[in-house]
Formats: sequence, structure tokens, C-alpha cells
Amino acid sequence: MGNDWRESRVGEVRSLIMRAEPDVVEEVKWRKPSNPDGVPTFSLDGLVCTLETYKDKIKVTFAKGASLPDPAKLFNACLGAGVRRAIDINETDALDADAFVALVQSAVALNRG
Repeated sequence: MGNDWRESRVGEVRSLIMRAEPDVVEEVKWRKPSNPDGVPTFSLDGLVCTLETYKDKIKVTFAKGASLPDPAKLFNACLGAGVRRAIDINETDALDADAFVALVQSAVALNRG
């Protein structure tokens, strides 16, 4: 991918996920010819979120996002999906770190039921 803005945004999101829940497990899944690097997934007592890189954005998709409180209105993609919700982050978008950490913590709490 080269050293571009997407790498640094992915690093930022990854560090926020780990700050939110240090026990979360990161795995790479769904490798295919069109995406040889696969998709980083973050799990703890079930899938929490995935982190995909596109040409113009990175996308954090929460597996059960429709069930999560989002008072800061971070979700801006997949809003019509039945279960999941996503956050598209472009190069210049500000990400509310505290709100994102709270979202990850809520997702883990939901997995733990």
C-alpha cells in the first residue's frame, strides 16, 4: 500500500481499538486476489469490527453496530443495514477518539451480553 495517509489512519484506529479494549484479538481474514492483504478483524467474545482500506477512505464496520448507542453520531455508512453499521474515514476527517473508544467498549459489552 505504500506509506500514505490510509496507513496512518488505520494505525490510529487500531490504537484506539486497543486502548478501548486491550484484550481484543486482531486477525486477518478474507484474503483474495483482489485484496491479498485481507481484512483486519477485531474480536472479543465475538466479532467487534472490521477495518477495510479503500482508495479514498478507510471503513470501520461494527458487526452489531445497529444495536450500539452512538450519541456522537460516528456512524456514517451502512445506516440502512439491519445489523451492522460503519464509519467511513477520509484523509481529512476528524475522528472523535473518546466517542470511538466508547463505541468499541459498547460493542464488546454487547458481545458479552
